[in-house]
This record gives sequence, C-alpha cells and structure tokens, in this order.
Amino acid sequence: MKNKLFFIIYSVLLLAIAARAENIDPDNSDRQFAYGENVGWINFEPGPEDTGAIVSREKVEGFVWAENIGWVNLSPENYGGVFNDGYGQLSGYAWGENIGWINFDPDYGGMLIDINGNFSGWAWSENVGWINFNDSQLFGKGVVVCVVNYFDLETMSQQWLSSGSGLTADLKPDSTVDFEDLAVLADYWFDYCPGDWPL
Repeated sequence: MKNKLFFIIYSVLLLAIAARAENIDPDNSDRQFAYGENVGWINFEPGPEDTGAIVSREKVEGFVWAENIGWVNLSPENYGGVFNDGYGQLSGYAWGENIGWINFDPDYGGMLIDINGNFSGWAWSENVGWINFNDSQLFGKGVVVCVVNYFDLETMSQQWLSSGSGLTADLKPDSTVDFEDLAVLADYWFDYCPGDWPL
C-alpha cells in the first residue's frame, strides 16, 4: 500500500513537471548527461514529455533519470533543492529515493554553469560517491542549458519585420517579428531560456 501511494504521488509530480518544458540540450546533441562511477549516466532530459531539468537564475528544478538509480528530484520540498546564485554557482541538495541526498556544492565551489550554459564540476552523494559534470571528461556528453545569446539575435535579425505563421522569432505571438519580440529577447538576454523558447 505504501509503495502504491508513493508511485501515485511520484506520477502526479512527473505530470506536473511535464506540463513545463525543460531547457536542457537546446541543440539536441545529447549534451544532457552527467556520470557517476557507481550510478552510470544521469539523464537531465530523460523523456519525450519534457520531464527533465529546468534551469533558472534562482534554481535548478525538475526530475532527472538514471537507469541504475531511478528518478532524482532536483527540487525536493524539504532541504530546499538545488539553487543557482544567478551567476551559475550551484548549491543545495537533490534527493534520490534509491541513493539519498546529492550535494551540488560539496567543496564550496564544486558546481558551475558557464556563460554558454555548460555545467562543470562535481556533485557528491554519501551513498554513491562523486558525480562528474565535466564535458571534457564525458566524451562531449556533459549537461548544457539553453542561454539566450547572439544566435537568437541572428535568427531574429533574419526574420525581422517578416509576417506569417511559423516564425521562431515571433516571441510575442502576433504573426509579425517586430520591436515587441525584440523586447522579449532583451528581457532574457544572456539569461537561461524559458522552457518553451522557440529560438
């Protein structure tokens, strides 16, 4: 009975997360994985329903998946979750039912997100050891988050003053790319993309 209740609660939480799109691996190049010697690959964009990590200036939330340990909650209600200081310095704790707490700041400066959205550093779990986020050591499979930058501005400039449907730079949907869309781009400039970012 206890396991059934846990499964139902977990399913509801996953559906709630699925309603918000994640913002990991914007180029769909498999840049969504961390690795732990004792847990294997941890997928930050695990499903077609967008159940994955959502990065903002304040926090990293959502659920990630590892074949060997199951779901890991990046934003558990108790103990606060994983925080972002606005400059990419991560801290706080994630929770995995099968492995316990994962510390995202084990040596006071261990986890970072750079200006291009690349995760780096190491997280620590008392029960499974170190988890590596360093892209150069993970065969190009590290975790990257979408950041609004010059590529988005280039797309907007290519579609500037265009009209019609299907324009990815139509950020304030009115079928025209204009100053209203540029204002939305400016609001997110060098920030993490919202989950439904079309550029």
